[in-house]
Amino acid sequence: MDKGLLIIISGPSGVGKGTIRKELMEYKDINLVYSVSMTTRQPRPQEVDGVDYFFVSEEQFANELEAGNFLETAQFVGNCYGTPKRYVEALRKQGKNVILEIEIDGATQVIKQCTGDKGLVTIFLMPPSFELLEARIRGRRTENEATIQERLSKAKYEMTLKDNYVHVVINDDIKRTTEEIYGIIKETIRSLSE
Repeated sequence: MDKGLLIIISGPSGVGKGTIRKELMEYKDINLVYSVSMTTRQPRPQEVDGVDYFFVSEEQFANELEAGNFLETAQFVGNCYGTPKRYVEALRKQGKNVILEIEIDGATQVIKQCTGDKGLVTIFLMPPSFELLEARIRGRRTENEATIQERLSKAKYEMTLKDNYVHVVINDDIKRTTEEIYGIIKETIRSLSE
């Protein structure tokens, strides 16, 4: 393989993208690195700048956008998100397999931009049920009711887009889900190395 994979893990808000990504990072044999996205939203408790996201002002984000420094951008609940393009490409050229943990809008942009890239792996995380997804979102206790309702409405729509991804994985158990995605990554690496 000349360069690393670009692995998209996407799905509705609250489905467990961050948890699964952190679990995958424990598998050292697949050379994963996390692509830190840039956002204008405020950090949640325990989130670390430069680790979970690059937390920036709206002005900083606009400057990066104007400079063409994003692989994708999305707006969600009044905040901007984006994946720094040069950062991702530099990691892939080093042979690292880059995970993008991104919302549906951003994933759709990357899928369109990267059509034909044999190293693109697209994974949609589905909740076991909509009721469990709602419970996860409410369980965070970080947002008001209006924001929760907006997230739930968006999630219903986003789940209809799962067929835009090559792989759909139900997040019903963290260990099982992580191992299924690990297997997808291992198989892709193997097939591209033949």
